[in-house]
Amino acid sequence: MSNCPLNVAKSMFFWQRLLAAAIFSSSLLIPFLRNQPAAAQLTEYCHLSPPQAQEKENLRLSALKGNQEQKVRYQQLLQQHAQALQECRNRNWPKLQAIWLRLYPCDVQPGLVDQIMDRIVNRGYNEVYLEVFYDGQVLLPTGANPTVWPSVIRTPGTEKTDLLATAIQKGRERGLKVYAWMFTANFGYTYAQRSDREGAIARNGKGQTSLYVVDNGSQVFIDPYNLQAKRDYYQMLQEVLRRRPDGVLFDYVRYPRQAGSDSIATKITDLWLYSDATQQALFRRALNYKGLEFIRRFLSKGYITAGDVGEVDKLYPQEAEPLWQGRTLPAEQKSILPPTQRQPKLQFELWQLAVAHAMQGILDFVALAAYPAQQQGIPVGAVFFPDGNQMVGQGYDSRLQPWDKFPNTLEWHPMAYANCAGADCIVAQVQRVVNMAKPGTQVIPALAGKWGESISNRPPLEVQMQALRQLAPQLAGVSHFAYSWQDPQHDNQRKFCRVQ
Repeated sequence: MSNCPLNVAKSMFFWQRLLAAAIFSSSLLIPFLRNQPAAAQLTEYCHLSPPQAQEKENLRLSALKGNQEQKVRYQQLLQQHAQALQECRNRNWPKLQAIWLRLYPCDVQPGLVDQIMDRIVNRGYNEVYLEVFYDGQVLLPTGANPTVWPSVIRTPGTEKTDLLATAIQKGRERGLKVYAWMFTANFGYTYAQRSDREGAIARNGKGQTSLYVVDNGSQVFIDPYNLQAKRDYYQMLQEVLRRRPDGVLFDYVRYPRQAGSDSIATKITDLWLYSDATQQALFRRALNYKGLEFIRRFLSKGYITAGDVGEVDKLYPQEAEPLWQGRTLPAEQKSILPPTQRQPKLQFELWQLAVAHAMQGILDFVALAAYPAQQQGIPVGAVFFPDGNQMVGQGYDSRLQPWDKFPNTLEWHPMAYANCAGADCIVAQVQRVVNMAKPGTQVIPALAGKWGESISNRPPLEVQMQALRQLAPQLAGVSHFAYSWQDPQHDNQRKFCRVQ
């Protein structure tokens, strides 16, 4: 598809003026503890030995029971392990090794976040990607949640419990950086239940929202051009940034993934262009009356005919060619070609415009979302599928995920989740991203797997890591999905326990 230089900067200027005034932040106070001599011995992958991990867990439990001497020893050991981890990561590839984590209501119980962060350090991770906004709920305390989404923690008596702030603090005490991992265009089922937000939800040309095309029925994708959706997301993001995470990751930076033949968008009714804000923004791409009329007809019918071409010529005889943003005018001709000869090219260019407009909405939305974090010097990344931006025959992957257009001011987090029982297909996905990355881009692939054993037809993480290191030792880091895969028993205990 030819590039459509659609103006991100113009829309961003408006939002910067409108919303920048709301930006402010506060700093968390992190206890200062003197570094103790590092006694921990870590493996090649910076894993702590089981006896050392158990010693730390015993001290944690004793400290939790009120033993002050053991509490001091526990804090000292945390600092020793933090220093040993930092030194190990500096010596070994990758320098940055992250894990994806979801917290549950049970994690409000005393000592549980400490236990989770300890286990993460024990496995050699120095960053945590904490799920903060997902499935239509946000990790903010109910007593300080001005957003349109319910809080993850809604247990009576926990109105002031701030798991996000706690996780950031507990992570930093152990030398971990804690990123806020957030869904982006997927606002969740709860958003669709609000009658005052119907206009903010994306629709395709069949009158469907994403609730009708995604299997689990919980994913609600919004119109990225919608003003209300932008305001809602911005407000929520501001609350997250007040907790001062070490970074922000935007996931679901795309449209819904559909199944079967619908997984490929081949006609305009397959695209999510039929909500009001998206349509009005598309019409504004027209640069003359002919261009606007063709866009309207193509959007309403899904095609234009030679008869349409002739009719539009008669409607606006004072205009030669229809014009819209990104359209390259044909070479000058001595006479205007008949409608039958012009129709195929016009229809193809209108299709290109429609696809580019849909993708531009995603680019604009993530640029708006990234702005307040970047203004505060907080790193920002985008999470994407390496194959989500591809042409498939005459169509496009239905996700329309234009990650190759993301700026190099964002970290790139490709989800290399290919499944072929080996590492070759995973390496191929990362290779594609590395080849397309702009100079200076930090590429941090996400791998799915488990240490020491195959899972879901994927090789152990060690095998995947070794293959990636051979491919691209210059990678900025690697992340692993997810804590629940590494320790499913512990994850299930936390997920299904009863809060005391």
